Amino acid sequence: MRSSETQGLTRAREGGGARGGGRRAIAAWVLYDFANSIYPAVITVAVFGVYFTRVVVGNDDGRGDLWWGRVLSLSMLVVALTSPAMGAIADRGGLRKAFLAAYTGLCVGAVALFATIRAGELAWPFLLAVVANIGFEGALVFYNAYLPELAPPGRQGRLSGLGFGIGYLGSIVGLLSVLPLVHAHAYAWTWWTVALFYGLGALPCLVWLPAPASPAPVAPGVAAVEGFRRVGSLVREVWAMPDLRRFLIAYFLYIDGVTTAIYFTGIFAATTLGFGDAELIRLFVAVQLSALAGALLLARPTDRWGPKAVVSATLVLWTAIDVAVFFVEGKTTFFVVICVAGTGLGAIQAASRAFVSRLTPKGKEGEVFGFYALCGKSSAILGPLLLGTVSHALGGNQRVALLSLALFFIAGFLLLQRVGGEGG
Repeated sequence: MRSSETQGLTRAREGGGARGGGRRAIAAWVLYDFANSIYPAVITVAVFGVYFTRVVVGNDDGRGDLWWGRVLSLSMLVVALTSPAMGAIADRGGLRKAFLAAYTGLCVGAVALFATIRAGELAWPFLLAVVANIGFEGALVFYNAYLPELAPPGRQGRLSGLGFGIGYLGSIVGLLSVLPLVHAHAYAWTWWTVALFYGLGALPCLVWLPAPASPAPVAPGVAAVEGFRRVGSLVREVWAMPDLRRFLIAYFLYIDGVTTAIYFTGIFAATTLGFGDAELIRLFVAVQLSALAGALLLARPTDRWGPKAVVSATLVLWTAIDVAVFFVEGKTTFFVVICVAGTGLGAIQAASRAFVSRLTPKGKEGEVFGFYALCGKSSAILGPLLLGTVSHALGGNQRVALLSLALFFIAGFLLLQRVGGEGG
């Protein structure tokens, strides 16, 4: 970073205004949310997850659920174990932007290679799916860590909500762009479209976001050694912050339920309720619209009432939705119930990101967001693995497995009530 940029960033921090590159950087940051949202919409939820379980592996007895759960769990495990150290390395070496670019490229490249997957194979599709998810989830660690750089605490809820809202718009555009390809069963072109959409849309972010200046920039190798050494002390530091510690434990539980529900909704709709490919895409376009509405409508309340109130309310909603899904039989009823759930999805994701941002000390953004990712990704190891295992053990019965997620929402809600600080 040039010296003038460093001085500008310092002045912005002291003045409490928008930080780290101004409006162009904020626009680029939001555009990244638009671009990368095609990945979860098309790959992990609506199209590839279903394609993997039903076509590549086969899911008559829940075997596809089992292996898809393993894909998600293994990729999350890798990200969870590496995120704190990588966040520390990024902060110490000023490498946040470089890591964001590297993980983005890993995801885009792996998705492009999905075109080489053949039905009946397992090892190669499994490896590519794991690598792609590591790239996507790993990039989010460094992308999210920019939030405190771009907005002061009083505006982080709005910016976080705007990012998620534009992200849901990106999901809608992405789903609609692949709909004709899925109709034609042109799956190779579907994966290439996702890779191109994500890669091109991420470029402004990788160009215009400032490379954060570390306190004393060092060589990457030295930063790596220091970063790994910092993990142990970072655990103690985070544990010594009561409100941050309590929030991360609560987040660990409730986001497990949220993430697992997202990953398996499409598979449940296709396997248990008989949704076709086109019906799934229409379902998730509607869900993204409801999530967009939830993220935008509750952005200001997140700043006014505090993230705690918004997250608590959405956990109550998700618990009720989870119970309702257990009894759903028809496609129309499921469509309505999941769209209602979508409003809570947008709110809980945006408010959680704003919550941890408010609790993060200055200069620790990369490290704390690394821990934020550690909690989220660690919990997502257990949920998909458990749901896939239960489904397989019950001969493909997904209803009981999904109902168990309510326990995560209830436990997260109860623990969240003990968090004070700026999140309340």
